[in-house]
Amino acid sequence: MQFFDNDGLKLAYLDEGEGEPVLLIHGFASSSLYNWVQPGWMQTLTSAGYRAIAIDNRGHGQSDKPHDKAVYTPTLMAGDAAALLDHLGIPTAHVMGYSMGARISAFLALEHPERVHDLVFGGLGIGMVEGAGDWSPIAEALMSADPEAITHPRGKMFRMFADKTKSDKIALAACVITSKEEISAENMGRITQPTLVAVGTKDDIGGNPQDLAALMPHGEAIDIPGRDHMLAVGDKVFKQAVLDFLKRHKI
Repeated sequence: MQFFDNDGLKLAYLDEGEGEPVLLIHGFASSSLYNWVQPGWMQTLTSAGYRAIAIDNRGHGQSDKPHDKAVYTPTLMAGDAAALLDHLGIPTAHVMGYSMGARISAFLALEHPERVHDLVFGGLGIGMVEGAGDWSPIAEALMSADPEAITHPRGKMFRMFADKTKSDKIALAACVITSKEEISAENMGRITQPTLVAVGTKDDIGGNPQDLAALMPHGEAIDIPGRDHMLAVGDKVFKQAVLDFLKRHKI
């Protein structure tokens, strides 16, 4: 991992390969390791001739983990992503985010449009606009003293994942509510970059990808067959669709 500073925080990132840059922004409670390295994305992209850059969002991975929920807005996390491009001297990049990372990517496109050549939203469809359910039970599950007592299915899933990744659960509980800021349909229509939306057909979090793609002038959608929110990340159908999309939208 390498590091840079932004907004008073030390943030970690990976930078591998050569070619057109692809900035990767991971999902909630994950990291560059769990979202992009282990599922094979870094290898997939570098083998295809791209420079793969993966940030550890604030509160995650090897980046600093403040406990103040006010610092976890998508706007601030999109600012971290833009600052990483500044740090690396990259004027514009392909940008791919998964779940929370897709939301951050959308804010990056809205607030720093010159930095985003095109977009891939993985694991988040119309939930970007309509919301993806009540996340307060996830915060409660993360803070539970007894993980065995957690009964909320989604809360239990994220608590198990946070324990597996040895995450800072206080930081994640601060992040989980603040980071879920919705984007209006009108603002989605302001994203003019080519955008691929990909969601697993068994995903009960992200929402319909076609409905989100339809809100954008150059949106397109694919279903990731038979995959839920966790398993869609490394799916071969998803990877091939992204490679085809990137090839059609060269920088």
